[in-house]
Formats: sequence, structure tokens, C-alpha cells
Amino acid sequence: MTIRIVSIGDSFTEGMNDFRPDGTEVGWADRVAAGLAAAHPDQEVWYANFAIRGRKIESIVTEQLDAALALEPPPTHLTFNGGGNDMLRPGFSDERMITLTSRVLDRCADKGVYVVILTGADPTNGLPAGKRMHRLGTRLTRVIEDLVDGRDGVTFVDNLHAAQGRTAAYWSEDRLHLSSLGHEWIASRVLTTMGVPTPTPAVTDADTPRGGLVGELRYWRLHVAPWVGRRILGRSSGDGRSPKFPAWTRVPAA
Repeated sequence: MTIRIVSIGDSFTEGMNDFRPDGTEVGWADRVAAGLAAAHPDQEVWYANFAIRGRKIESIVTEQLDAALALEPPPTHLTFNGGGNDMLRPGFSDERMITLTSRVLDRCADKGVYVVILTGADPTNGLPAGKRMHRLGTRLTRVIEDLVDGRDGVTFVDNLHAAQGRTAAYWSEDRLHLSSLGHEWIASRVLTTMGVPTPTPAVTDADTPRGGLVGELRYWRLHVAPWVGRRILGRSSGDGRSPKFPAWTRVPAA
């Protein structure tokens, strides 16, 4: 059987801050596709990814989902994550999350596409609005749990409540996006859930970021201030960006 897996989402799924030596970004979704190809050398594995950083759930569930389901040949699997950017803005609504997430599940069920839906890990330890984000993330997780309960053709990977996700080395300097180790960790969880047992990455002392006053000032100058500036101007980090894999790409088994 040929595996055709497509991913939709925001920066989490795009693979932000998971850098190859040449500077290009990978991400857990790319790693999952590679893991599937390695585990099934007798099958063809094709991969597409429409995720773009900064996107809110409505854009993901309309533009990206439409593009994903319009692929030819059609996908066999779809990974979906959304809502993280909605939590960073006022007006977060459980009802809206239910409506839009249900649309993904229903449309994929109609087309026979297996869904892997996942939450992001919990970044709230070092964030200025960490408590609020944790509260909203818990609400979103509960929404998803209720929606997938009893459904066939869907798997839920709850990363928010996985204690290992609070490992400092799993987070990049901006404290909001995963590091390469973090993306590797998410990929291991998704692959294991999909029937490809994959160990979690090893973490050493050298991987743990250093704190202190200088590091804190640098964090606010390089990451918090630009984010606030974009919010004031109504801009997004994803403005002008295109999907990195908008068409089927064959994943080598090696």
C-alpha cells in the first residue's frame, strides 16, 4: 500500500526552529514522513505539508484543508494541529474550536482519510502569559478528546500533558517553538502512535539552555518585543510565506 501523508497547521507543523546544517527547517512532520518511509521500505511514502507559521485555526481548516484534500492522488493520512495562535489572541472560543475541528474530522471521514490530530507540547514554563496559555491549552485538549471519542479513523496524540514536554532542551530560544530535539521528540510520539515504535531523543547537559539576567534581557529584546510589534501592526510571522511542500514529494526509504 502506498502511504500519502499530508500535514496542515501553523509553525509547530511547519517545523520552525528545527534546522538542518544548511539552514533549512525540518520539523516533526518531516521526521514522521521519513520515519514511515524507513519503517516501510517495501511501500512508497509520499509527503506534503501546507502548514505556515502564524496561521490561526480558521485559515488552517479552510485554505490548508481544502488544498490537502484536493491533492491528486488523494491522501491516505492527514496530520492536523491548530489553535495555538488563537490562544495568543483575545476571543478564544471553545465553540469555535469544536466547529472547526469537527470540520476536519468530518471531511476526512467522508473521503476515507485517516487523521492524526495532536496538541502541541506545553511551553508555558517560561512565557509571560504562561498560565493563561496553559489554561486555554487544557480546554482545547478537552475539546479534542471529546470530539475523537468513539470515532473510527482518527488518532489523538496529547502532547500538552506529557511531562517530558517541559524539558528545557526541547524548546528553542524564543521559548514558544520547539528546538530540534523537541521536534524529534514529537515525531517519536507520533510515529509510535502510528505503529512505528521510536525512542525519544537523549538529552545531555550541553543541550539545556542557560538562564540568567543577560539571557532574560536577550529573550525580551529578540522575541517578546518583535511579537508585540507585529500584534500592534496587525502582522503575522507567516505573512508572505508559502507552504514548503505543496505537492506530493517522494520520501526515500534510506
